Amino acid sequence: MNRREFLGRAALTSVLAASTSTRAEGANNRIVVGVMGIHDRGMDLAEQFARRDDVELRYFADPDSRLFPSRVKYIEKINGKRPECVEDFRRILDDSEVNAIAIATPDHWHAPATVMACQAGKDVYVEKPASHSIWESRKMVEAARKYERVVQVGTQNRSAEYCHEALEYVRSGALGDIHFARILNSKQREPLEKHKDGVAPEGVNYDLWLGPAPERPYNENRFHYHWHWFWDYGGGDVCNDGVHQTDLARWMTGRTLPNAVYSSGGLHVLRDGREAPDTQTITWNFDGLTLILEQTLWTPYLKKTPLEERDKDVIPNWPFNGTRVELYGTKQFMCLGRMGDGWQIFDADGKSILAKPGRFAPANTQHVANFIDCIRSRERPSADIEEGHYSTLLTHYGNISYRTGRRLRIDNKTEGFVDDAEANALVKRTYRKPWSIPETV
Repeated sequence: MNRREFLGRAALTSVLAASTSTRAEGANNRIVVGVMGIHDRGMDLAEQFARRDDVELRYFADPDSRLFPSRVKYIEKINGKRPECVEDFRRILDDSEVNAIAIATPDHWHAPATVMACQAGKDVYVEKPASHSIWESRKMVEAARKYERVVQVGTQNRSAEYCHEALEYVRSGALGDIHFARILNSKQREPLEKHKDGVAPEGVNYDLWLGPAPERPYNENRFHYHWHWFWDYGGGDVCNDGVHQTDLARWMTGRTLPNAVYSSGGLHVLRDGREAPDTQTITWNFDGLTLILEQTLWTPYLKKTPLEERDKDVIPNWPFNGTRVELYGTKQFMCLGRMGDGWQIFDADGKSILAKPGRFAPANTQHVANFIDCIRSRERPSADIEEGHYSTLLTHYGNISYRTGRRLRIDNKTEGFVDDAEANALVKRTYRKPWSIPETV
């Protein structure tokens, strides 16, 4: 076994150990957590925490208090306990017994909440993308290091067994030199219904939901989930789902910052008032590598693996999978699926010589388990915030190029752009008081 094989297997062993160890240590040794944001992804995390004997799920925090009854009832069915419900997540940070907070909010809240949690001495599980802007995810890294906090980003593929096996294969050198990689992020998104600006429903603390984002009237199209398509709160599907595949590609190729980026596209089908494009390409240029992302949000024939198929040990059917990474080596070609579709190797003649099925569902459990283990060991997690920062940067770079309409050169020292004031103005958002992040965290 060479050094690269050893490192790959060691990483895989660490991830698997996190999910298979038994730790029924009693109430006094439980990790106490709160979940911020319980509309969608937050409940997946809450369920993971609730099913563990060594975790106490103490809090739910969400500015939409209408969600509390059904969410509490669901958790109570799992473990017989009722989390305390609060609108303001700062109540969680004020509890000295809380060890960690999971943040599953809209993107514009990820960085402010993470920095505040680190300052309060809490460890953090923050959903992808790590941040809403380039500047603020670097501040998240600085806060994690300064306060010696564990900060795990929700890119669960870094805890997936089949992805570690693929990484080991890539590191073996069998593919040869990789000079081109392609990311596919395609699915079918539904158009937005027409809604007029109005007043937030009773039970919604809209001012708190806005947080650092600009003040504007409430509109249902900018609220639950639909916020992804507006620049004030998210980065479109490139940041929403594409960041998973982007992280995979960057991980497999061992890259950090590109030298240049160019993105183009537009709203060709979903012309319903959203701002982020429904069709987009991004090209990142690294030394010796060109990485390309292609995205369509209106393709019924090329989309993500159906939910019911994700946990089956099946050989991938590549032409019909909408979320994947392709690695073009000088010797071989690899297709790597994001949603548990495994990976496949083709030789120089285009013949499939190796097909490995994969299961994505266990990665969710393993990712949370890795986070809990790292809270105890104080080691860095499988998707440490700095890795999440670099992968999120790629998506931000792509969106800023799209919004400015030109190719941009990357300044590897500042992580901003070379000689482009308009692009650099988008590196950091303008924060609505009092939710700003200080220069010195």
